[in-house]
Amino acid sequence: MRVIVAEDSALLREGLVRLLEDEGHRVIASVGDAEALLAAVAEEEPDVVVADVRMPPTHTDEGLRAAVRLRRERPGIGVLVLSQYVERRYATRLFTENTGGVGYLLKDRVMEVDGFLDALERVGAGGASFDPEVVRQLLAGGEGGGLTERERSVLELMAQGHTNPAIAERLFVSVSAVEKHANAIFEKFGLAATPGYNRRVLAILRHLGA
Repeated sequence: MRVIVAEDSALLREGLVRLLEDEGHRVIASVGDAEALLAAVAEEEPDVVVADVRMPPTHTDEGLRAAVRLRRERPGIGVLVLSQYVERRYATRLFTENTGGVGYLLKDRVMEVDGFLDALERVGAGGASFDPEVVRQLLAGGEGGGLTERERSVLELMAQGHTNPAIAERLFVSVSAVEKHANAIFEKFGLAATPGYNRRVLAILRHLGA
C-alpha cells in the first residue's frame, strides 16, 4: 500500500517508515505536522494515512482534525490515528457517517508489530480497527448498553476488526455462538436492521462515546 506517515517525533516517524517499508509498503511521504500532511495527501493520493493525534503547533488535536477532514473530503483514503493515551472525545470524532477505512490505536500498540500491521491493512481495505483499550474505556464510561460480559468481549474484538471465525478462535467458542452474541449486541443498540457490519460497530462506539 501507498502510505503517508504524519508524526512530529522524528524518531518514531523514522521507525514507522522503516517498519512499513520492511513489510513491503511504500511510504510516499513522512511529515511532522498537520498542514504538511494535508498538502502531501493532496499531492500524492495515498491508500492509507497514519497520523498522530497531537502535532504542532499546539500539540493538542491538529492531527485528529486533519484526520476528520480527510475522512470527510477523501473517504477513499484509510486513516489510522495514533494516540499516546485513550482520549474519548478524539476517538468519537472519528465515528462520522463515513463508516469505512478508519482506525484508532495507542502508540504502545505499534510495538506489537503484527497487530499494528494487521490494523493498517484492515483500514487500508476499507475496514475499521480500534485499540482494545479504547473500546474498554468507552464501555466503562457508562452502562455499555446493558451488555453481558461475553457480549462485551465480542464487541471489543469486533471493534478491532476481527471476523466472526477469528473471534470464535480467540474466545474458544463456536462461530454460531459469536453470531448469536453479535446479533444480541445489535439488537440491544437498535441496529439489527442497519445494513453494514462496519456501520453497526461504529454506531455502537459512537453511542458509547457520546
